[in-house]
Amino acid sequence: MTVSVGTKVTGKVTGIKNFGAFVDIGNGQSGLVHISQISNDYVKDIHDKLSVGDLITAVVVSNDNGKIALSIKQAENPQSQSTNHAHTHAKPNHGQSHVHAHKPAPEEDFDSLLAGFMKQSQDRLSTLKKNTEGKRGGRGGRRN
Repeated sequence: MTVSVGTKVTGKVTGIKNFGAFVDIGNGQSGLVHISQISNDYVKDIHDKLSVGDLITAVVVSNDNGKIALSIKQAENPQSQSTNHAHTHAKPNHGQSHVHAHKPAPEEDFDSLLAGFMKQSQDRLSTLKKNTEGKRGGRGGRRN
């Protein structure tokens, strides 16, 4: 029995990788919930949201040759199905970066997000400068 796109299924998490979670949906079938389809919020570490053995409810987003893609966030928030439907069927654009819009949480305002970004950016830039300063010279190792 194959599941059709748009069907709500219940399953058990059988494995977790950095990119998503594998879910047994019964009848000898399993699907993958990509990390981007777990929550409407940004998920940095999948282990913060799911663990092996958890029972979840998800919507079948695609079923291509037995590869079943699932979405927990669409099961929790049905109106996101129509807005994310086109995105989930898009072919990956290998080698090119994608910029995804991130809606800040209601308690976060733009100024605080920008300040946090600027601090992270400056920290990364200073680390990069420290690592490359000593490597520009000719002979010898790092000079202090």
